[in-house]
Amino acid sequence: MTEVIDVAERSSASATKPWVRWQDWAGVVLGAYLVLGTLWTPTSGIAMTAMIVLGALLLIASVWSLAMPDSITSEYSHMLLGVLLFISPWVLGFSEMMAASWTSWIVGVLAVLAGAAALPEANAAHRGGMAGQH
Repeated sequence: MTEVIDVAERSSASATKPWVRWQDWAGVVLGAYLVLGTLWTPTSGIAMTAMIVLGALLLIASVWSLAMPDSITSEYSHMLLGVLLFISPWVLGFSEMMAASWTSWIVGVLAVLAGAAALPEANAAHRGGMAGQH
């Protein structure tokens, strides 16, 4: 019984430690890739702008999430930015640019998955932080 409690305490403690969650590091890599991807991906003005702005926002949200692991809002922002990335080729009219579109679609889906994967740990960290305050 004590071993089960130790495992739960260790996973809860790692969820509350800043700069360790792999899901948030994945968001950093995805955001940086999207911004830097404009160097080797053929894009137009609007596609390049969308990739740079949404990639930078994803990078910022991921760093925010790394620094504050109990922030559930940052995980939802990853998922929202992922959805915006996924729909941006159609909404902004660059879906005919296959390289830029596929980059946006793939990074968007991966950002949603990373944000969703981090939600349980963020919820646990949030509850742990709130329980310690009351």
